[in-house]
Amino acid sequence: MDASDSNTTAGRVSRELASRESNGVHVLLLWHPRDDALTVSVEDSRVGERFELIVERSCALDAFYHPYAYAA
Repeated sequence: MDASDSNTTAGRVSRELASRESNGVHVLLLWHPRDDALTVSVEDSRVGERFELIVERSCALDAFYHPYAYAA
């Protein structure tokens, strides 16, 4: 999926800004234009868990690279 594709997350249309995957953990940085909000979505396929964080613009990339620290 490239950054121009739209996703639906919790009924909202979103745009993927960044994506990465490592050791079964897939992380997305998403922009929701309707709300003008940013979220980081994390899915760990090894254990079947997922979560999503609402993040401030000023720390969006940091949250993208370190989502577990922001989830704590």
